[in-house]
Amino acid sequence: MTFWEMITSNYLINVGVASWAAAQLLKLILTLVTTRELVLERLVGAGGMPSAHSALVCSMTVAMAKAEGFQSPVFALTVAFAAVVMYDAMGVRRAAGEHAKALNKMAFDLRNLNQNLSDFFSDISTSEASKEAKEEKELKEFLGHTPLQVLGGALLGILIAAVMPM
Repeated sequence: MTFWEMITSNYLINVGVASWAAAQLLKLILTLVTTRELVLERLVGAGGMPSAHSALVCSMTVAMAKAEGFQSPVFALTVAFAAVVMYDAMGVRRAAGEHAKALNKMAFDLRNLNQNLSDFFSDISTSEASKEAKEEKELKEFLGHTPLQVLGGALLGILIAAVMPM
């Protein structure tokens, strides 16, 4: 059996990948419907509805229950792992996204202020600060999830694992 055959014959991996891919595709579709823009980054990007992380860990948890039973120690580990991942998505990662949003706004406001000062005082326009401000990159704001996005991902993962045959 080749490595690829081993990987693709693993039910848990198949369920996890299917759930993750479905969540990412749904993100793309929902973004297209709500913004009328095709944002291909949504196929691989973090954040948004539904949570692909939640879909992945919940589908693998249900798959483990199907494969090993609810009394299995490995099932208990997958439940704990899923809880940590979903808590992190709503907590630390979401807070980091909110911080990024605030920092991006502050940087935008500072660039505008610098431009206004440059317009007012023409000798400032060639300053190093002005050159550095033009080279700044925006911080990624889509990092974490709202509780509803995590719930959406969890339900999607549970559904996919429930209907996907072993």
